[in-house]
Amino acid sequence: MNEFWVSSGHLLLDRSPEGRLLLTDDFLRAFLARPELMPPEEACEEERTLHATLLATPTAPASPDGIADPDAAENWRLFLTFRDHLIASPTLEAAYLSLIRGDLSATPPLFLTQLVHVLLRNALHGCTDAATVRAAELLFRPQRATHHDGALFLADAEAIETHEQARTSSPLLAMLAPPAFAELAVLGAENAQDYWGRSDAFDMVLNLGGAGSNLGNNIGSGLGSGRDAIGRALRLWLRHMLGIDSTIDPLQSITDPDWRWFIGLDSDATRIGNALWHGEDPPEASNLLALYRLVIKDEAAIRADLRGHPIYLMLAKDSENRVRLKPHNLLTLLPLEAVS
Repeated sequence: MNEFWVSSGHLLLDRSPEGRLLLTDDFLRAFLARPELMPPEEACEEERTLHATLLATPTAPASPDGIADPDAAENWRLFLTFRDHLIASPTLEAAYLSLIRGDLSATPPLFLTQLVHVLLRNALHGCTDAATVRAAELLFRPQRATHHDGALFLADAEAIETHEQARTSSPLLAMLAPPAFAELAVLGAENAQDYWGRSDAFDMVLNLGGAGSNLGNNIGSGLGSGRDAIGRALRLWLRHMLGIDSTIDPLQSITDPDWRWFIGLDSDATRIGNALWHGEDPPEASNLLALYRLVIKDEAAIRADLRGHPIYLMLAKDSENRVRLKPHNLLTLLPLEAVS
């Protein structure tokens, strides 16, 4: 079996007989080793002591009271609240679901992203399709969209920024070096096996196929293998987190005159979908990247008034060509009759 995403920390966790992730001290130590929680040189003795105590016993009772720097004290308070939530939850999956169904304001996005990363690694356990795993990166890593030769490509935003920073740091390099997208490998059949050895670099580009959309008649036109792979990744995420089997297929257009429910997978797609819902022509319509038709196999799980009707999913980029998919939107915005 191919190993991937070691940086998620999944090797530090235990798995229940049901395939759920169980918290360990080593996983908490990985959080404590993050630069955001490492005491800086100017840290007071109280902060250093707290960090050392938690490294030794990550589940030990702890308080940031006494830390001189108020910002540092608040950072530790947020971490300890998050840690205590993980400890109190039977699995990491349960911890995440209770967080997204409640108030996320007290959970730093960094912690939530790390949790999604490792939960997705578990959801994809045993997956042998590199395109699906690469597509799943959208759920925890922002992407940058670009058009080339009539196709649409997504690359990891951080990888692009790293390359661009290197170019701007040297005038000669800026003149001679190719654009970042040209430097990164586009995932395809001929190099799919390479993905596993470089999965933690997040440096392979996903080809979404034909680009562009015409929301007047053809929402999200242009289907490609990358769009298919995103649909597969979303289906596995939904099945793992909520135990719901579904089909999620890319569409070229919405031809249903009685479409009743949609989910924006990001903020921009939500705005576009809301405008369409109200019969408006949103100026950001061209930013729509993909459209999906979601059908839940067990109709009894769906609200009675929506049974027999598909759910449409929309994915878009923002004005700066960034794609920030929110994985919790799919889990919290489904019109379910009941969620266990």
